[in-house]
Amino acid sequence: MSPKPTCHLIRPESTYEGKQGLTYFAGIATESVGSSGICMHVLTMPPGARAKAHLHENHETAIYVLSGEVHTWYGDRLEHHIVVKAGDLFYIPAGVPHLPANLSNAASSAVIARTDPNEQESVVLLPELDALVA
Repeated sequence: MSPKPTCHLIRPESTYEGKQGLTYFAGIATESVGSSGICMHVLTMPPGARAKAHLHENHETAIYVLSGEVHTWYGDRLEHHIVVKAGDLFYIPAGVPHLPANLSNAASSAVIARTDPNEQESVVLLPELDALVA
């Protein structure tokens, strides 16, 4: 018999390196609280930071930008481009290749939620797309 579920408080003090090449503040995930359908983390991208091209297999991503702005290329060949700014919400469907980069001279922070409770489980790197974004 499993223990009764309970609430958890997370203070994002520790970090981890994601497969995408960025440093995340540890947050809500299977590993930290036993979540079964969602994860949520905080990401701060320093000026010039860039992720590796990737997708999240079978899992959606929702992003709320707290500060700064991030350029994101997305699509099968990263052919689409959008600038997501503080106060914006950005949705990435499951299986869509994307590559975010902070091209500004200020840090950008965002809250990221995914329908994958194991944050890094569904990350698929796409090195063949990295060179498509200068």
